[in-house]
Amino acid sequence: MLLGRCSTRVCYVVQCFTMTSPYFMQSRSLITRSGAQNAGCTPAASLRSKLTNRRRNAGPVSSAPPVKVEEEEARISEQRPSSAPLLTGGCPELLPHGTANPKPETDAAPLSSNSRRRRQLKVEYEEDEGVTPVKTEHWEPADWKKQLGYIREMRSARDAPVDNMGAEKCYDTEAPAPVRRFQVLVSLMLSSQTKDQVTAAAMQKLRAHGCTVDNILATDDETLGKLIYPVGFWRTKVKYLKLTSAMLQKEFGGDIPDSVAGLVRLPGVGPKMAHLAMGIAWDQVSGIGVDTHVHRISNRLGWLKKPTKNPEETRKALEEWLPRELWSEINWLLVGFGQQVCLPVNPLCSVCLNQHSCPSAFKSSPTKKPKAGSPRSPSPTSPLKTKTEPEQESAVEDERIKKEPLPTLVSPASQRRRLKSKVNH
Repeated sequence: MLLGRCSTRVCYVVQCFTMTSPYFMQSRSLITRSGAQNAGCTPAASLRSKLTNRRRNAGPVSSAPPVKVEEEEARISEQRPSSAPLLTGGCPELLPHGTANPKPETDAAPLSSNSRRRRQLKVEYEEDEGVTPVKTEHWEPADWKKQLGYIREMRSARDAPVDNMGAEKCYDTEAPAPVRRFQVLVSLMLSSQTKDQVTAAAMQKLRAHGCTVDNILATDDETLGKLIYPVGFWRTKVKYLKLTSAMLQKEFGGDIPDSVAGLVRLPGVGPKMAHLAMGIAWDQVSGIGVDTHVHRISNRLGWLKKPTKNPEETRKALEEWLPRELWSEINWLLVGFGQQVCLPVNPLCSVCLNQHSCPSAFKSSPTKKPKAGSPRSPSPTSPLKTKTEPEQESAVEDERIKKEPLPTLVSPASQRRRLKSKVNH
């Protein structure tokens, strides 16, 4: 009785439907939970046999609790796919326990274009594959533009010795171009370790004598030395002038080289002279001409990453950061500034416009070490002398006493007679 009611109610609630898949359309058979395929069976018969098997395994009906039809319906509804389409006249397909439910074809419908997002790819191109770019920091002094502006203001009068007697003023403007260039080179060679006033006087005498390659070679060393005296190291410069003139006549036809490499090959010509000659004679900017003034002022102003020891190191350090359009200007600016304000010894910091930004302002110049043998130079044997000073003093005193004549002894009576004679006179 109970089995009939359960099967009737289950058949009433669970109706038969047919799935739309072609696989199930070909066969109207029902797949039971046991996995057997029974053709032409009804859901009621399938469920009846299932419940009968459960009653047999569970024991007598009297001891088993009553089956709740609602729980059985809920369990069957959970096993059936919720998204399966239901059609009248078909049967629900029950898959074996633990088997995954197949997705209907309607679930596999493509998504709309609005809901689907395409992943965008970013294409990048490498210019140099395998080469790692090296980042270099561009260093420059903090206040160099402000300091340079003040130096220009202090040099606006252009009344320094370099402005009137420098290498740009020492050549003959009426002479041919090769002769002018040769005179520029000669004035630069003479200016080494020499003041501009002395260089200008020597060049004036040379020009009056004839400052050409042929005349220098035809002049003997003694006469040439008298013409350039008293420039510094005049004897050495006489030798350099003769060797350079012979080299110019033989290799360059009496003209000077038009490159720094060719100029530094000449005897007595260094990088500073070569760069200045390129700028004055050939009107080409090849580098910064650094002399003692540019070297000193660049270190005082802090225009270098680290202090340099010679002008050539200063030139390389300045060319690393100073704009190229200022290379030809910086030499005569700093040279005149060093001749008038930033002197080698006791610079005039009180009148300098850079006194508030210069790191070396109002600092005394380093004292020169006294030469060996001078009274100020410490003697290496001074500790020994300090120990023997009393003995030396006593020896000197004994020597003085020996040389002095011994005083003669005078009796008291003779002393009284001498006193009386002085009183009477």
